[in-house]
Amino acid sequence: MLNPGLYNYWIVIFLMMTGLYMVIARDNLIKKLIGLNVFQVSVFMLYISMGKITGGTAPIFAKGVGTFSNPLPHVLILTAIVVGVATTAVGLAIVVRIYEAYGTIEEDDIYLQEEEP
Repeated sequence: MLNPGLYNYWIVIFLMMTGLYMVIARDNLIKKLIGLNVFQVSVFMLYISMGKITGGTAPIFAKGVGTFSNPLPHVLILTAIVVGVATTAVGLAIVVRIYEAYGTIEEDDIYLQEEEP
């Protein structure tokens, strides 16, 4: 039976497999980028959920507080979000250029156009 205390890991696995499926199974380049973003969000959720400690507080020293949550995973994910947005923008720009060159964003149609003499 599923452990209800670990539901966040099940959500991460579901999102990761959904994103991977979208990248592998779809021929549309925009859908592939969306799949990469879903996969990326699952990794963000995994890191953030591992960075939280039950009963932990912010790392500010005070009397009576002995358990702290590590803020490093959250800071790294903020940086990764910015990099992810920039990467998505570059990917969309490349898709626009591919559309201008080939007139389609479907992988099969692009491959067929390249094979023609």
